[in-house]
Amino acid sequence: MRKAVLSLSLMAYMIFGFAQDRITGEPFATRSEVIARHGMACTSQPLATQVALDMLKAGGNAIDAAIAANAVLGLVEPTGNGMGGDLFAIVWDAKTEQLYGLNASGRSPKSLTREYFIENGHKKIPAYGPLPVSVPGCVDGWFELHGRFGSKEMKEILQPAIGYAREGFPVTELIAYYWAGGARALSRFPNVADVYMPGGNAPAKGEIFKNPYLANTLEKIAEGGRDIFYKGEIARTIDRFMKEQGGFLSYEDLASHKSEWVEPVSTNYRGYDVWELPPNGQGIAALQILNILEGYDIAGMGFGSDEYLHHFIEAKKLAFEDRAKYYADPAFNELPVDELISKDYASERRALINPRRASTSLDAGKIEHGNTIYMTVADREGNMISLIQSNYRGLGSGMCPDGLGFILQDRGELFTLEEGHNNVYEPGKRPFHTIIPAFITKDDKPWMSFGVMGGSMQPQGHAQIVINMIDFGMNLQEAGDAPRIRHGGSSQPTGEMMTDGGIVNLESGIDYKSIRGLVKRGHTVQYTVGGYGGYQAIMWDEEKGVYFGASESRKDGQAAGY
Repeated sequence: MRKAVLSLSLMAYMIFGFAQDRITGEPFATRSEVIARHGMACTSQPLATQVALDMLKAGGNAIDAAIAANAVLGLVEPTGNGMGGDLFAIVWDAKTEQLYGLNASGRSPKSLTREYFIENGHKKIPAYGPLPVSVPGCVDGWFELHGRFGSKEMKEILQPAIGYAREGFPVTELIAYYWAGGARALSRFPNVADVYMPGGNAPAKGEIFKNPYLANTLEKIAEGGRDIFYKGEIARTIDRFMKEQGGFLSYEDLASHKSEWVEPVSTNYRGYDVWELPPNGQGIAALQILNILEGYDIAGMGFGSDEYLHHFIEAKKLAFEDRAKYYADPAFNELPVDELISKDYASERRALINPRRASTSLDAGKIEHGNTIYMTVADREGNMISLIQSNYRGLGSGMCPDGLGFILQDRGELFTLEEGHNNVYEPGKRPFHTIIPAFITKDDKPWMSFGVMGGSMQPQGHAQIVINMIDFGMNLQEAGDAPRIRHGGSSQPTGEMMTDGGIVNLESGIDYKSIRGLVKRGHTVQYTVGGYGGYQAIMWDEEKGVYFGASESRKDGQAAGY
């Protein structure tokens, strides 16, 4: 009889798929964490992860490996990043035992003014074409990182990307999906189809794609350094092409560009120091959310409960109203960063949350006086890098300079034309930026390097990862795989205002009882396909002397170590 019962159970497992339930960990976890001693690399594309590991095994450090992987990602995942975009990074340097922040974002053209947009009938800055193009900061970011922390020659670091660009690589599933839509949308612009639609179509899943133009550009940079991009042949090609397209980005804009080393800023959340970069990025929004939520018993509310979700959404709304008003280029504004991330200010903002009702409109606090790649690498010496890089809208602006093999970013779209706003368009100014790397230390020692891609989802995602790890006790993989929430409709740095409470987007896996509880509190809830970001993380366990790595199923990513 017992054997018959066991056989029936086995049959049920085979029919209904119960055998897929995990023996350990949370049921929503897609796999176990990756654990290794000597090095770890986590990127959104397996080929890039393997390139980073190869660089580590060949004696390169985490920074060498990150640059190599980022160069490969610009080729294999052009839907999110590339040499035409910007870069931000947080580096833990094992020698000095300190964090360093790099803002490698570019500025608006000096010859383009707000008046031009107004006089030509623009209510906002266009998403595509020559007008939203700002200086690409990525390549300068590579050389700044390499000059301060690198150990291998740039020729060796860029060689894997050159090799894949010339001999080709198979396109992965999710990237092929985004590539098809992006290429169709931009095919009206010069050179886009020639580079990204060989034979008239975007490459399908598994199809081999080559980009010989990009291989040539990378070889020139490997030989001639950053100046060939910003002051040499490549800069002159970009200048000539932009003039032909009626654009304003010039040789002078490129030649005068420089990245900026900045001090990361932090807040302590239940004993852990969470680090972000200051504006012109949106990283401090994550710190503001965490400061507000620290005043509640989040663990007691329980993961996925309507009580937790409600308080998270309301904290996010408060932080994003400040984001819309205050976050901008600090070279043009006096920004109250210390006040915004202070505990006292969080207490004031927390008092505005109604525990039983969703807010429909909020004001920013009064202070006195859509794709991206994220990756992280760690090495055997203890160096860790948290790096994020983006074109802004998928493939970018559509401005694909002759013979270079990449598209320039459209990050300038994020300026507003509203006169007097901190983020108003001005010549030579860095726009508000969505891409943000993150880091956590514990007792002044490195603990976790992580990031979540995806526009305004990023600070929301950062806060959710921290809460999943610290309040809900999830492991590194579970924290990323856990179903996410995304609130949209808050006031934006481009000028749009929240008037109706916005929309709560929920990923599959949130219990219907919790959804009903949110609706009772006055939230508008809907399911959406995608838009919940893409997560990579590395955690250092000092006691065991090992790295833990995680990626996630929302992207084609891979965490791997050795």
